Amino acid sequence: MSIEAGSTASNLSETDLSLLRATIELAEESKQNGRHPFAAIVANERGEIVAKAGNNSMPPEGDPTQHAELRAAAMAARLLSPEELAKCTLYTSAEPCCMCSGAIYWCNIGRVVYALSEHRLLGLTGDHPENPTFSLPCREVFVRGQRHVEVVGPLLEDEAAQSHIGFWV
Repeated sequence: MSIEAGSTASNLSETDLSLLRATIELAEESKQNGRHPFAAIVANERGEIVAKAGNNSMPPEGDPTQHAELRAAAMAARLLSPEELAKCTLYTSAEPCCMCSGAIYWCNIGRVVYALSEHRLLGLTGDHPENPTFSLPCREVFVRGQRHVEVVGPLLEDEAAQSHIGFWV
């Protein structure tokens, strides 16, 4: 289990790692399909996948708000009640941006597990115009809300970085 130092791996299970690796594979698929290399999965408390999505924000036909995390959270919210969503985990190949963190919060998803940190992603993307990053960790967004969202990550950053290498040139 290749977990980088500095991660907060409280309550981390083999299912968590398996689903996180599935988002990394989906991110690679997204890249192979000509999209930005990001992906997210929402799973219920039993580890069953409720929703999954790749990124659909790439110009010219993409919508810049259609990040993988926002898409997966919205799909899950159409299927489950707020009480069920509170027991769900959103797994993502990269740390949710502030827009996606807001969507996760408003959908009532109770836990986030992410691979690549926003800081590490910035090192891979540089100042690429298709990925202007915010220096605003998801934990800072969630802590401003009225309910707790557990966050675990970064994890498996080296694995998650692979789909980004060479993409942002």
